[in-house]
Amino acid sequence: MTIRVVVADDQELVRSGFAMILDAQPDIAVAAEAGDGEEAVAAVLAHRPDVALLDVRMPRMDGIEAARRLAGEPTRVVMLTTFDMDSYVYDALYAGASGFLLKDVRRDDLVHAVRVVAAGESLLAPSVTRRLIADFTRRLPRHGGVPAAAAEPAPAAPPRGEQRLAVLTARERETLRHLALGMSNAEIAAALVVSEHTVKTHVSNVLTKLELRDRAQAVMFAYESGLVIPGTGEREMGRGGDPREGVDGRS
Repeated sequence: MTIRVVVADDQELVRSGFAMILDAQPDIAVAAEAGDGEEAVAAVLAHRPDVALLDVRMPRMDGIEAARRLAGEPTRVVMLTTFDMDSYVYDALYAGASGFLLKDVRRDDLVHAVRVVAAGESLLAPSVTRRLIADFTRRLPRHGGVPAAAAEPAPAAPPRGEQRLAVLTARERETLRHLALGMSNAEIAAALVVSEHTVKTHVSNVLTKLELRDRAQAVMFAYESGLVIPGTGEREMGRGGDPREGVDGRS
């Protein structure tokens, strides 16, 4: 299977360099190049690629707005940025991007990133996830993920986030909680005393049941829903039960 890619960057040398590297791979083909956000959106809609690489800063329409407009498309978006944890990265992930790459990325890492994202994974190392969490929790009002205006009076019906959490098993909730704390599959497996394969199954179930694209969205959902309290890393009491619930390995 050939992975089809659209590369969008207003710097021609960067754009053509990335395209050349990707086109040289036997399993990757560059479907189109774009010099700004509007061209990028048009190219994705016209070619329906598997992956779109979007520069964060572009004329006419930036990469974040382009990502928002492509949120309903099957194409998975990776943002290109100049600086590590650029101030726009959070907004890009929230807009639906599956991760980000620095423009000085090594050749092999660029190719690997495209393959990873095309396979349905997010491009976020655990260390990056932890930093995303730190930024995310600074932005959330401290009402268990609920905007301050909505925190009072208490709603008659359960919040939508809590309703969505109800579809998860106890073990899946615990997996989501650990994932939201920036833990890798290996770390989650050690914490839950299960195999990494079992963790991957739980993560897949969480994403499917909650209709989330990837781990990045799962992290943000965990905080927005109140499963994890912003700034504490602890589960909100009364929403998840005993943290050790389901330790017998059943899902």
